[in-house]
Amino acid sequence: MELAYIPSPSRGVLYLGPIPLRGYAFCIIIGVFVAVWLGNKRWIARGGRAGTVADIAVWAVPFGLVGGRLYHVITDYELYFSPGRDWVDAFKVWQGGLGIWGAIALGALGAWIGARRRGVPMPAYADAVAPGIAFAQAIGRWGNWFNQELYGRETHVPWALHITSSEGGRVPGYYHPTFLYESLWCIGVGLLVIWADRRFTLGHGRAFALYVAAYCVGRGWIEYMRVDDAHHILGLRLNDWTALIVFLLAVTYMLISSRKRPGREAVVEPGAVGEVPGDEPAAAGEDGDKAEPDAVEAKAEAKDEAKDEAGSATKKS
Repeated sequence: MELAYIPSPSRGVLYLGPIPLRGYAFCIIIGVFVAVWLGNKRWIARGGRAGTVADIAVWAVPFGLVGGRLYHVITDYELYFSPGRDWVDAFKVWQGGLGIWGAIALGALGAWIGARRRGVPMPAYADAVAPGIAFAQAIGRWGNWFNQELYGRETHVPWALHITSSEGGRVPGYYHPTFLYESLWCIGVGLLVIWADRRFTLGHGRAFALYVAAYCVGRGWIEYMRVDDAHHILGLRLNDWTALIVFLLAVTYMLISSRKRPGREAVVEPGAVGEVPGDEPAAAGEDGDKAEPDAVEAKAEAKDEAKDEAGSATKKS
């Protein structure tokens, strides 16, 4: 008899009348809100406007959901298109199956579109939302707990996950809770990015690259523990190879970027500049926006020239 274990929920969906309330969907939604909230705070701290992160997220989130589902369906196509399977199930996102690799790739495309529409640099936006994405993943992984999926090898450690469902080929028993391992790892990744960003003043996309590299390290060993069906290449699961390749790309980007573009962006959102140190607040334009950086700089130069002329007049007198 097991004295301690993590119980699985008896059901992953509750019904409010005819409306289904699914735990998996709630975890995804809560994660998105956390990512946008934290990203907004970091964007404002970098000199951006409130609301910009949410406006761009309107593009990034739908693209990310589509990309995550596409990656899952393509890499596990036999679950939907093999004999005896119903291809319609490929659209049932609430049953689980969002690949983070596709979500980040297509989500980045959506964010790029949104960033161009707002006129902000994509690397700066990515840096601002990076830790929030890690925390969103940590929350989203609990959706797998509601669905009793993505667990690891059989074990009898005190924190073992008790699987009770026998649907979809599951075998009831006690397994490593890889969803929990990844959730905790993602929290650590988010905290690491926040610390490194403050300590080293990361910019030009390097905070985001650090998030990607750190996540890949954890995903590699967690993926190795999983026992669900997956495609293997040279003895390694497909996602292990993906994590390795993406890790190398992220580290390479960090090294090249730090040499070519050291430091951090001075302006992340034109028109959102506040006060110039030692000067009075920037004047507002007709539309209520603050003056552009060039106008502020011209004003400061005019003031310096006036001071020089005043000094010369004093000397002559």
